[in-house]
Amino acid sequence: MSKIIAISNQKGGVGKTTTSVNLSSSLAALEKKVLLIDFDPQANSTSSIGIDINIGSKTIYDLLENECSSDDCINKTNLEFLDVIPAHIDLVGIEIESIDMIEREYLLRNTIFDFKADYDFIIIDCPPSLGLLTINALTAADSVLIPIQCEYLALEGLGKLLNTIKSIQKLHNKELSIEGLLLTMYDTRLNLSNQVKKEVKLHFNEMVFKTVIHRNVRLGEATSYGKSIIDYDVSSKGADNYLNLAKEIISKN
Repeated sequence: MSKIIAISNQKGGVGKTTTSVNLSSSLAALEKKVLLIDFDPQANSTSSIGIDINIGSKTIYDLLENECSSDDCINKTNLEFLDVIPAHIDLVGIEIESIDMIEREYLLRNTIFDFKADYDFIIIDCPPSLGLLTINALTAADSVLIPIQCEYLALEGLGKLLNTIKSIQKLHNKELSIEGLLLTMYDTRLNLSNQVKKEVKLHFNEMVFKTVIHRNVRLGEATSYGKSIIDYDVSSKGADNYLNLAKEIISKN
């Protein structure tokens, strides 16, 4: 059975796209059939995985608008078990175009229903906001993974996200659960990182993943080359972290 996981945090710079790309790739490296959906108009997951959007390329926007089939917009990657539906800046138009639409919160859920069973995991990279796109992702998802950077004001805005999740559970998706909180950009040399880690685990306990994503230069380099860390340097600390996260998620599910 397929598991749909939304990667969400309205605070920018927390490692959301890095996690979306590298968790997807790590699950695929462990031979799980994975679909990564870039649902952010900035399309950072799309470029980070090495997909170039040209004139005529089909994206998640076209799929939502019923202007293409899933076969037209699903892209293969270097990893045998990983497919990607890319995004484009025109995705911002969805909020305006659907303003008078009935049940517009279910656009993504209805769109991916037909091919959900083809994958073990579907990972959705959400935009850094709590607007209609994120609401659509949470309505479509089985669970939400929340990256939290080990830096000052790490928990800023988390309350709003948790309240949004509660609202989604009440109004649109009663089955939505929290997959876990993921600590990112952890630096063992910094007291601040250790303090944030301690505080998050104190407040959220079992909701926090055992795996921690350490600050790693190779993760940033991989993105600049349009590669996942699995493709770029599978022996790196970053790859090891995300493979451990993938194993933890597989064991939970």
